[in-house]
Amino acid sequence: MPLGQRAGDKSDSRYCGVEVLDFPNGDGLPAVLSHTLSSAFDFLLAPLVDPEYRPTPGAVLPVAASDLVLSPSQWSSHVVGKISEWIDLDSEDEQLRLDSEVTLKQEIAWASHLSLQACVLPPPRRSSCANYARVVNNILQGLTNMQLWLRIPLEKSEPMDEDRAQSDIVDSWEWWNSFRLLCEHSSQLYVALDILSSLPSMNSLGRWFGEPVRAAILQTDAFLTNARGYPCLSKRHQTLLTVFFNHSVQAIISGRSNHNVSQASEGVLGVDENHTEDTPTRHALSPYLDYIAYLYQRMDPLPEQERFEINYRDFLQSPLQPLMDNLEAQTYETFEKDTVKYTQYQRAIAKALVDKVSDDEIPTTRTVLMVVGAGRGPLVRASLQAAEETGRKLKVYAVEKNPNAVITLHSLIKLEGWESMVTIISSDMRCWDAPEKADILVSELLGSFGDNELSPECLDGAQRFLKPDGISIPSSYTSFIQPVTASKLHNDIKQHKDIAHFETAYVVKLHRVARLAPPQEVFSFTHPNFSPKATNQRYTKLQFELPQDTGSCLVHGFAGYFDAVLYKDVHLGIEPNTCTPNMFSWFPIFFPLRKPIYVPSESPIEVHFWRCCGATKVWYEWALMAPSPSPIHNSNGRSYWVGL
Repeated sequence: MPLGQRAGDKSDSRYCGVEVLDFPNGDGLPAVLSHTLSSAFDFLLAPLVDPEYRPTPGAVLPVAASDLVLSPSQWSSHVVGKISEWIDLDSEDEQLRLDSEVTLKQEIAWASHLSLQACVLPPPRRSSCANYARVVNNILQGLTNMQLWLRIPLEKSEPMDEDRAQSDIVDSWEWWNSFRLLCEHSSQLYVALDILSSLPSMNSLGRWFGEPVRAAILQTDAFLTNARGYPCLSKRHQTLLTVFFNHSVQAIISGRSNHNVSQASEGVLGVDENHTEDTPTRHALSPYLDYIAYLYQRMDPLPEQERFEINYRDFLQSPLQPLMDNLEAQTYETFEKDTVKYTQYQRAIAKALVDKVSDDEIPTTRTVLMVVGAGRGPLVRASLQAAEETGRKLKVYAVEKNPNAVITLHSLIKLEGWESMVTIISSDMRCWDAPEKADILVSELLGSFGDNELSPECLDGAQRFLKPDGISIPSSYTSFIQPVTASKLHNDIKQHKDIAHFETAYVVKLHRVARLAPPQEVFSFTHPNFSPKATNQRYTKLQFELPQDTGSCLVHGFAGYFDAVLYKDVHLGIEPNTCTPNMFSWFPIFFPLRKPIYVPSESPIEVHFWRCCGATKVWYEWALMAPSPSPIHNSNGRSYWVGL
């Protein structure tokens, strides 16, 4: 039974499991599963093989239950296999090492036979786990539909003083990182985190938000006791679990009950007063489940914007090529629904009109406003509404190169009765000869990285018909980047098995990512720019310092954003610290790295970015110099460019 109903959330985080600590002998598994499901848990994490088993020639694998005692759908939906914990593939004892390899392969084969969706692997016994990873990697190459979840305790000790040896510092993320690197970033290898009573710092925890965590195994020892005697979690544990819920991570409760909650207690934890011997006994860990459900149900419903964007989470999209390609009606319609964006434009235009035309000049002055890249007319509408709001007279030129959008524009002008105020120009703004100069030039040519849809080139071409004291809306924009851990994005790109896809920038609704350092400015552009030496080529070098308590991390690439000044104090943007609320026209951009870079604790990240311009295209190049050099990505625009 799901933890509760939360508007918009259909993810796996609604389901909670329980770990079976004791081996269910004989036909005990069906009874254990029935009791678990009747107690509102959704699945079991159960051992598949007798822990006393050691492989011998001709021995039959002593499994927990025949595949016949549960239906195939029960095995698949309600059981996650737990691989024997005694397995140690990096042991100095050769016999134990060999027995471990045989048993691991036997248990995974049995789990595959049962059609289990996942199995939990025991944690590495030591930081050096090469043989364990080798065997798991061999197994992964033969798996098709089953996931392997590597169990990792969530712990990181902090150096108390400078005298403490580096080797004494425990950081379980390092175990996971070594293991997944040895397994070649397999897309079927995930993490099951053991949540203990103490947690590392929030910066250290944040690294895991970009990792493929599928389960949070909550130890009963991690729970506190509230005033009424019920289990509860610390504020930091609550915060962590809430983030995990938002990242589709399932909770699993593990351990013995440390809270003897009276069966006669009131509320959701109690049982019916008419309890009889025939009534099933409540699960000993039900009070913990009730608390987890309480935390889940307490979360705010997903906002409407998040519900709209949910299917785009971590979905890689190629950026638009608005100069090379004509947009389709569906694309226009999606962007036109972004009322927040056009409200900001209307505010900016209204301020510009008031600055251009004083109250005394209203009767005698008509402002010339040009919308370049008018599309199907949303900026024309915003401009006329700003004129009406301020009482200013307006003459609008709507310039649009897409002949299909021009047809819609003509229909809109006729429908609204704007024929006397709006002139439609079916032309590329870079080629059009305007009959008069404009007071205000309005455009919405911004991309996720600000300049990545060639706004600088378009506006440079269009500013020739702007008066010397004319106003451009937007007047400036700046791009930003920050390093991220994004395991899912890396694996999705890796599936293409070529370099070109790792040298392409993607538009993506970032979700399961770890933002490792605050964003920094990359490139800035100002309009109009009448300088005779103006160039749109750019180069910058940035250095990111990770918070000291983060620990080591893996950088898969850089998330990119923009912030634009439309006019004076009216801005628009998606940079996380200043983003415009409830605006969905732009998702961030993602610049991947061909090979993820390991960043040791307290090491800076130095990245170089170039914006390059050719006769027919504009492209970006990027490279790391620290902590270790990477190849220059997308050299000469060989993999990704924007056509002029």
